[in-house]
Amino acid sequence: MTVLEGQEEEERAPQRPGRGRRGRRPGGWLLPIWSWLVIFWLSLPIIVMIIFGFNNTTGKFNISWQGFTLRWYQQLFAIPDLTQSLENSLTIAAIVTIIATALGTLLGLALGRYRFRGSGSTNLIMFANIAAPEVVLGAALLSLFLLAGVPRGYLTIVIAQVMFCIPYVAVTVRARAASMDRSLEEASRDLGAGAYTTFYKVTLPMIFPGVMAGALLTFALSIDDYIITSFNAGSTVTFPLWVFGVSRLGVPPQVNVMGTLIFAFGVLLAVSGAVSNRRRK
Repeated sequence: MTVLEGQEEEERAPQRPGRGRRGRRPGGWLLPIWSWLVIFWLSLPIIVMIIFGFNNTTGKFNISWQGFTLRWYQQLFAIPDLTQSLENSLTIAAIVTIIATALGTLLGLALGRYRFRGSGSTNLIMFANIAAPEVVLGAALLSLFLLAGVPRGYLTIVIAQVMFCIPYVAVTVRARAASMDRSLEEASRDLGAGAYTTFYKVTLPMIFPGVMAGALLTFALSIDDYIITSFNAGSTVTFPLWVFGVSRLGVPPQVNVMGTLIFAFGVLLAVSGAVSNRRRK
């Protein structure tokens, strides 16, 4: 077969759809454009928050652009009450993340690997906690604390948020544990490793991506929670409660700066977790 004959056969052969511009389906560009529009719409509040953190406003209402400045980053802690509320949110989120991750990891590992009496009910309660509106959980926890005579404050916020976040960690870890190869643990035990050594050397590294994902989700849920926290806060003020309390009087630019820094920190943690998981693979 000559070269010319081969070219003629290629030209006569029908082109597969999706190859080249000729085979592209009509309207195939609509879905990508629509997806980018949705992403832009979801990101718009965050973009506005970041931009207005650099607004050179002189009044208490930071709603109109008046020029670029970096002084709000320099005066980030100029409002003592706002600084204290941010400190409360960060410390509560750190404590809740540690406790909820530890308890949720053990619960998810048990549900993902074992079948025991009451596992079905535990799953049902766990998903009911996730599906229930936050106002219901907040009111239920408030009733519990009032009946028990526990004064509302920093401790009740931690307890309430731990109760709220445990199911999210458990569901994430359970999915990871269910797909885990148990023959590796059996090989570790056959080679003489004890139960604790097998857990730290074999089990934990395999479920670590799920544990990390649950911890990041818990931190995000805790630091921005408003409804459950407002029911059980007492005199303790967190960052969301402070922002809502002063919103009628005007939100200072420091709020946008703190929100930007919190968002950047969350993105950094997510990227670090993704890179770590990729390296493990």
